[in-house]
Amino acid sequence: MGNKRAAFAVPYVGWLALFVLAPIVMVVIYAFSAADGGFTLENFSRMETYAVVFTRSFKLAIIATVICLLIGYPVAYMISRETARFQRIAMMLVMLPMWMNFLLRTYAWMSILENTGLLNRFFEAIGLFQLINSIFGTNIEYFRMINTQGAVVLGMVYNYLPFMILPIYSVIEKLDVSLIEAARDLGANSAGVFRKVIFPLSLPGVLSGVTMVFVPSVSTFAISKLLGGNNELLLGDLIEQQFLGTAYNPYLGSAIALVMMVIVVVCMAVMNFFGEGEEQAVML
Repeated sequence: MGNKRAAFAVPYVGWLALFVLAPIVMVVIYAFSAADGGFTLENFSRMETYAVVFTRSFKLAIIATVICLLIGYPVAYMISRETARFQRIAMMLVMLPMWMNFLLRTYAWMSILENTGLLNRFFEAIGLFQLINSIFGTNIEYFRMINTQGAVVLGMVYNYLPFMILPIYSVIEKLDVSLIEAARDLGANSAGVFRKVIFPLSLPGVLSGVTMVFVPSVSTFAISKLLGGNNELLLGDLIEQQFLGTAYNPYLGSAIALVMMVIVVVCMAVMNFFGEGEEQAVML
């Protein structure tokens, strides 16, 4: 029986080695290699030139993650308190945008945020620009929303918000109702029940959601490229430039990718550590 199970695992192990481990090994080799094939650390020393890009990437990813949490937690909580039929419909609506291609969703926001996009045309139609110009003596014809950091954060929040809602909802929905009833019997009001019972027990879902939003946000390149233009370069764009752009340098690109992978793994390890601590506290 054990031999049969091992035989079934062979294709999976081969797939894992070919498409996961091999690319990582290649990235590590290129990161520590020079153009002549020799060992070097110069690729990492040159990364200080892009400290601004690192800072911007993590700043925008943190902002997007916080916004997703502030929106996603109340939505997940309200959905979990409704009837089973309402929960099914709400979950379908939350996941509905994910059924559409990622790039199509981002292109849609481009048409909304452009200088001649839907929002600016709407503001012009209701006379908002004329009102502002008459009050402040300006000559505003449109609001600049595209190619800004705000547009990038908006794209991140829109695309990754379901990844925050789903894990939080799955945890809150499974909470033992008797714990909430016991807290009320002991005199806790609604705010006290939420602060001392519901929120602490839902922290594993929160940490999972934070991880699932932060990791793709800090490494994204399509959103920043389409909604941020050339003004808001992020780590994903920088790595793409080193492999596909005019500044072709796979050695530097591999070094940047390796550092980013290490940072992401550390962040995930920290989140998992706190998540395990919360789960143990709940069990106790």
